[in-house]
Amino acid sequence: MRSVSRIAGGSLVPVFCAVGLACASSTPTPSTTSPAQIETTSESPKGTLLIVGGGPIPDAVLDRFVTLAGGRGRARIVIFPMASESADAGVELAEDFRKLGADAERVVLTHAEAESAEAARRLDGVTGIWFGGGDQSRLTAAIGGTPVETAIHERYRAGAVIGGTSAGAAVMSTPMLTGDERHPGGSRPPAKDSNDAFMTIARDDVVTIDGFGLIRGAIVDQHFVRRRRSNRLLSVVLEHPTLVGIGIDESTALEVPPSGPWRILGDSVAVVFDARAARITAPSATLGATGVRLAVLPAGSSYDLPTGTGILPEK
Repeated sequence: MRSVSRIAGGSLVPVFCAVGLACASSTPTPSTTSPAQIETTSESPKGTLLIVGGGPIPDAVLDRFVTLAGGRGRARIVIFPMASESADAGVELAEDFRKLGADAERVVLTHAEAESAEAARRLDGVTGIWFGGGDQSRLTAAIGGTPVETAIHERYRAGAVIGGTSAGAAVMSTPMLTGDERHPGGSRPPAKDSNDAFMTIARDDVVTIDGFGLIRGAIVDQHFVRRRRSNRLLSVVLEHPTLVGIGIDESTALEVPPSGPWRILGDSVAVVFDARAARITAPSATLGATGVRLAVLPAGSSYDLPTGTGILPEK
């Protein structure tokens, strides 16, 4: 693995188990969405998503991104580093991509600049787009709802690979986790100087906004195992049970191809919470559920979204 300072991401073996969550005394209300019901649009993208959960990015993941972007001598990559406040964000990554034979450049835009047709045209012919780490809300504030975001979706539909790490992973979905919390600790808030966060599974606690909505039928969380983020992802999934939650650990990537199962790459695992067939408590009751399905998927695993089926690697 390269020494990097950036911080970002067979036999058939079922890998699901039931997850019982504490239910309120009110009668649970079942979700009406079946596992086969997923978000679709009239035009399916021809591109691939490569979503990294943060941390040092393995060489194999960077290699894979360049390959998906067309390979050595053909890949043309744009890096959007605006999630970070660092003036040098994305410089090292651009150099890494160049060493792999890609033409790579950083494009730093304000929201006003992203509103211009000229900025959108800078993506003409681009085969790979990468979102850097930092604060995902900074990135969506810069690009969201602009001609540049429209151009990103157009490139993805045309076949470009879209990747990102940490904050750049969170922006892939809508709703997008901001990292903010409305009611830390719920009825038992932590001490004022506590660094503890998302100590509860609760309604109306996890703050979300619109992301770029590139991944369909899913909500993305990052640094997932390393930072123990199960509570917040479960809360959001139970509030949006038609969407599968995918928590990607550090130095790990989720590859979402134009069709077929997702793939897990890298050094750790991705965790899937699927509540599409779960029974969930009524909106007025304490948040709880039964029948939530769990998959813990190491590198080499795959996951089929329509059927909710995970396949572990043979070895």
